[in-house]
Amino acid sequence: LEWNEAMNLIRKLAKDKNYKISLLVALGCFTGLRISDILSLRWKQILNTEEFQIIEKKTGKKRIIRLNPQLQKHISECYGHIKPIGEKAPILVSQKGTVFSIQRINIILKEVKAKYKLKVKNFSCHSLRKTFGRQVYNMNDENSELALVKLMELFNHSSVAITKRYLGLRQEEILQTYDCL
Repeated sequence: LEWNEAMNLIRKLAKDKNYKISLLVALGCFTGLRISDILSLRWKQILNTEEFQIIEKKTGKKRIIRLNPQLQKHISECYGHIKPIGEKAPILVSQKGTVFSIQRINIILKEVKAKYKLKVKNFSCHSLRKTFGRQVYNMNDENSELALVKLMELFNHSSVAITKRYLGLRQEEILQTYDCL
């Protein structure tokens, strides 16, 4: 998902009062967290704070996440509209009162893709993490190797090559790096 399209989607979802999915997309795009880690978040971790800490489910590693002011404001607005049972509640609870499953989130995202006519081939939970990665990479045009090293660490990949493949960087994009020198 292109960054501008992701930001527009977050706004449109909120405008349409779909605050939970707007929050999900925002957290995925701004933090790069895996869906399993987003689903384990509680309001008390992300509300009224500049950063929070998690233990990643997949890796067991501790990670500190910083929330920019734009995301902090969105979290606060979503909290006000969602009206959870308290700050200890999980952030993404279904109408049944249970935390959404990854499978259910993927179904919802496919519906979102169709409803908002997103120009992306596949839209799933993983798309949000990749959107984050692509944005970090694109923002660091002058030093794309440093961006890849940062992303490698953020994503806990074992090599830059894995991160490049993960982001779907095509050969042409890789060759463009040399044009910037």
